[in-house]
Formats: sequence, structure tokens, C-alpha cells
Amino acid sequence: MNIRDLNLFLSLASTLHFSQASRACNITPSGLTRTIQRLEQELDETLFLRDNRSVSLTRAGELFQAYALDVLQRYRRLQLDLAAESEHQGTLSLYCSVTAILSILPGIITEFRRGHPTIALNLSTGDQAMAIPLLENGEVDISIAAVPDRLPRHIIFLKLLETPLVFIAPRTGTTPGRLSPLSDLRSTPIVMPERGLSRERCERWFADKNIVPLRYASVAGNEALIAMVAMGCGIGVVPRLVLENSPMKDQVVELDVQPPLQPFTVGACTTRAGKRLPAVQLFWHVAAQLSNETHEVETSR
Repeated sequence: MNIRDLNLFLSLASTLHFSQASRACNITPSGLTRTIQRLEQELDETLFLRDNRSVSLTRAGELFQAYALDVLQRYRRLQLDLAAESEHQGTLSLYCSVTAILSILPGIITEFRRGHPTIALNLSTGDQAMAIPLLENGEVDISIAAVPDRLPRHIIFLKLLETPLVFIAPRTGTTPGRLSPLSDLRSTPIVMPERGLSRERCERWFADKNIVPLRYASVAGNEALIAMVAMGCGIGVVPRLVLENSPMKDQVVELDVQPPLQPFTVGACTTRAGKRLPAVQLFWHVAAQLSNETHEVETSR
């Protein structure tokens, strides 16, 4: 087994979903399956119980998860020690959504590259819901993420901005800014986020209203959700920041639904161990200056 195998295992152990883990790790589901089977053969233990509907860790899988985390933490410390030898060189790995590239990172990266041109940037994009799991598994140094209400104890974040979470509907046949409070929401199809903070806050909003939404589809990624709404599949919920940067923003309309959903806090997130990396510290300093934030925030379970 190697570091890549351990990262793949931890990604699956975190998501308990082969498709999500394979997308996050840029590997095919069959490739991920072969890696897990190889690990199980090496250990002569079953690590996951899986059927057509669910995946769960066995007791051996839980023990191996603790082992894999320990190995990766040791490997991370080695990287920190090596990085300390060349403080202003090396590679900084970032993960974010496409929206973050368009609206949040340009100024930060431009300033960072101006001051530290010898540090290589490794930028990956994907589903916002995978930002924290990838950070936890040690696959990236920094994630630009919508910060959940409760973060793992070992993760810290620097607030970059706040954006409302809004209901949207297809523009055709919709009166801008208007929606009958409860009757329409009980009978209108809803395009739900497949996972992540948007889905949690959407479900919480409906539960507080004692509404069981009529779900048309679950979609991974905000851009795909906006496209589904624009095509008339139903109404949906997205961060306004994403909507403002979407090429399909003119095909949907924002609805005035009360009370508003809890807004997103978007932050640069890293681990306590990762914060010791010189490249992370330099990026953190630049981001703090440009966002007018002078301190990081710690939250815990």
C-alpha cells in the first residue's frame, strides 16, 4: 500500500459512497474498487460492507481508518519539515468550486503570485460538498469552502465573505420576486442539492415550515442545479454568489421567500497541521489582507 491508496481509502471512508469518492479523487469507480480490494487482500480483512444501496465500515475498516490517518499525519509532518528547509519554495494545493475561481480567488492568487512567484500552485475544482472531506484526508492544503455550522476540531478557517442562500425559479412563466408562501411550495417540484451544506439548510428550512417538498431531482453541483431550474424542472436553492457568476443567470429568477435561508460563510479552510506549512502561512496572510480579516476562526464538534 502507498500514500495514494491510503488517501483513496480515507475518501471512501469519509463519504461512504463510491461514486462521490471516485469523483473527488479523480479515479474511476472501478479503479477505486480495485484499490479497496487490493487493500483488503493485503490485510486479509474486509474493510467495507457494501450492497446495492449502502456502504459501511467494518470494525477492521475502523481500525485501518485510524491507522491510515496516523500514517498520513506522519507523512504530513515530514512534508512540513522538508518544506521548512526551503521556506519560499514548494507547492501549495488548493481546492474550490468554479465559482470561487471566478469571484473569490483572482485577487488573492494574483497578489500571492506577485509576492511568491517560486511557489507552484496546484488548483483542483469540483463539487463544493467535497471541499472539507478532501482537506480532512490530507489531499489538499487549503479548501475554499462554505463553512458548516460545526467543523472538525482540527480545522480552522479564515472568513472571506458571506453570501445569501436563495430560492430560484425558471424565468419563463414566473413573476419575478413573487411566490405564494406555502401553497406553491407544497405543490411545486424542487430540485435539491445532492449533498452538502445547501441541502442541509434547504431541508432544515422546509422542516421548520412543516413542508414535505415535492422532490423532482437531486443534483450534484450548483451549476447543474441552476441549469435544471432554467429548463423548467422546478425551483431550487443556490448561493447568490454562484447565481451571479452563472452563465444561465438570465434564465432564472430569484424568489422572495420568507423567512430567508441562513446565508453561507465562505472561508479559506486548512488543518492545524497544514497551517504550519510556510506556503499556507503566506497564502493565509495574503487572503487575510485582501478580505480585511485579521484572525482565523476555530470551531469544534
